[in-house]
Amino acid sequence: MNQTKYSKKEFVIVPLPICFIFIMTMFMACNPTSQLTEEAILIQNVSIIDPVNGLEQNKSVLIDRAKIVRIYEQSQAPELSGVSKIDGTNNYLMPGLWDAHVHYSFDENMRSEMNSLFLKYGITSVRDTGGPMDIVLQVKIASTRAEEISPSIYIAGPLIDGSPNVYNNSSPYYPLLSIENTDIQSIEENMGALVAEDLDFLKAYEMLTEPQFKALMKTANESELRVTGHIPLSMNLFSAVDNGLKGMEHLRNLEMSVAQNADELQEQRLEMLQNQEGLSGGALRSSIHAAQRMEAIAQLDSSKLLAAATLLAEEGVWQTPTLALYNNFATKEYLEDSAVEKLRVLPAEVSIAWSEAMKMSGSEIDPSTIAYAEWMRETVGYLNQNEVPFMAGTDTPIGFLIPGISLHRELELLVQSGLSNLEAIEAATIEPARFLGVERHTSRILEGYEADLILLRENPLENISATKEIEKVIKSGKVVPIEEF
Repeated sequence: MNQTKYSKKEFVIVPLPICFIFIMTMFMACNPTSQLTEEAILIQNVSIIDPVNGLEQNKSVLIDRAKIVRIYEQSQAPELSGVSKIDGTNNYLMPGLWDAHVHYSFDENMRSEMNSLFLKYGITSVRDTGGPMDIVLQVKIASTRAEEISPSIYIAGPLIDGSPNVYNNSSPYYPLLSIENTDIQSIEENMGALVAEDLDFLKAYEMLTEPQFKALMKTANESELRVTGHIPLSMNLFSAVDNGLKGMEHLRNLEMSVAQNADELQEQRLEMLQNQEGLSGGALRSSIHAAQRMEAIAQLDSSKLLAAATLLAEEGVWQTPTLALYNNFATKEYLEDSAVEKLRVLPAEVSIAWSEAMKMSGSEIDPSTIAYAEWMRETVGYLNQNEVPFMAGTDTPIGFLIPGISLHRELELLVQSGLSNLEAIEAATIEPARFLGVERHTSRILEGYEADLILLRENPLENISATKEIEKVIKSGKVVPIEEF
């Protein structure tokens, strides 16, 4: 390695006053306790759980100006006067959680309550995975106002879909979440307008043609925006990843790419996508899923699945499986008394509407829906064993999933699928931060990182359900009054 050499003549003699100022500045930087504000908080005698370093016991954590200022060994923590103290004895401090798949624009009656629910249950950051710009951008902007109590919000803007688009405002189940693109020119025009907005990532959807998908990826790469989404029905997983897809939601359409007859299934899909019957986007998509999903699972090719897992791991393609959503569909556990009781946290009109819809869904269980949910859990375990990265997300408020509460159920299901407790915590903290490129300042328990934290009464490394045992939520260095929500 080459080393630069300097002669003594190249050094500048600094006058004493300037040298003194420099030394004092460095001293103050190394001793930030000398400049603490009245909002400073010291969490004493706590066990910290960092998603990378794991458990460290007997610590004191100093917070000020929305940051983690210092982490002390408890025995070496200074006596600080005028600083608020929190006794962390027998408690566990970890980064605030993420729900990496939410939709603020799905239900306008729910939207105004989602932030308070997220924070109440320890979710301090969310990733909105699809909605009209006039809604999601305003939600994001509002979250940054000083007077607003809100999780950090990252947005994809509308789903970028083909034609006919699925979420086209045709019914309450299909509100307007997407942009319909009829050809490559419309992709280029719509993408040009989108990337000029304050977006954090993009989301591709299922009805895109392969040329449209490639045009989308070209613009995304030029704009340095990562793309997540559903594998378009016109394509397979391998082609989508080779063209730059960096995230997959719900494992959507993975099974069709790893079946023994995957090529035949793709040819059938291309024919069905011609849509000779003039179906709506939602109906067309559902008919393709009904025709191919379970057949693909029944004819799974283990060598193709291994090839897919290897590619996903090598390319670092994050999976957000939303197991809680599919578990709800399969088991209808939302009909249980304990689940119905939780509806009380929702706005009254939403609670009533959900109660009625839940009753109308009936109690009959579809065997194929159970089989699909079981396949999803098995596949999550397999991909995790092959070092594919995961994010924890739920699709709330779709599928009777209550904002905040649903994320804790997702963590339980991830662990049931084979992730360790620490891996599940990583999926709900540092991994979404990595996807968005913000991992150098959030979602860790490290000095200089954002003070978005939850204090737990029990250890989630021993029991992942302990993430629900919340003593305090701290957002941007301030204790959130969750008892008021």
